[in-house]
Amino acid sequence: MADPRRFVSVNAGRANETGAEACANHRAGPDPELTRRLTGLLREIAGGDRTAFTEFYHSTHDRVFGLCLRILRRPAAAEEVTQEIYLYLWNSASQYDARLASPIGWLMMLTHRRAVDRVRVETASRTRDLAYGQRHLGRDHDIVAEAVGQRSEEQAVIDCLSTLTGTQRETVALAYYGGRTYAEVADHLGIPLNTVKTRIRDGLKRLQNCLTGSLSDA
Repeated sequence: MADPRRFVSVNAGRANETGAEACANHRAGPDPELTRRLTGLLREIAGGDRTAFTEFYHSTHDRVFGLCLRILRRPAAAEEVTQEIYLYLWNSASQYDARLASPIGWLMMLTHRRAVDRVRVETASRTRDLAYGQRHLGRDHDIVAEAVGQRSEEQAVIDCLSTLTGTQRETVALAYYGGRTYAEVADHLGIPLNTVKTRIRDGLKRLQNCLTGSLSDA
């Protein structure tokens, strides 16, 4: 087999075709025969067997991609994290302990952890962009940007952002700093357009109230 890194990169995108089926498979209980076979493959992978890696990949990548897609909700990001998982597995198969989890259980734990880490990184990045953008964007939230510019206190922006709910922060970030229209935000989050408009309106109102010193429960 070719270099595992090249193999995973080429094949990661194919998982998109079976992501929905993988989600259903993940809910099913462990298959004893599959568990025995994957356990043996992991031992061989730990010894550098690339053929075993190929078989393990084809036997499990639909489940890995399916879980990534459920968490990240973006096929491109799910493919990237899927690739990272298998590169990690190639280098760390020797760490698997059959006494602690089945191969699928171990793999799903690694996948969930890596996907959640990706969400946290992206959320932190959006929050930083939001703090910066409050002083530079000229849309219907100009009053917020003006308040920030007058106070010139970045920490105040960060503090006020923390008054938003998690859903408000995410929606405002996608609309104003992710370059998406309200309709695109609704499609991305899988929620009604009116819900997006309400979250953004309420989020901007909270920011305005906070930055002008009159925070309410709006």
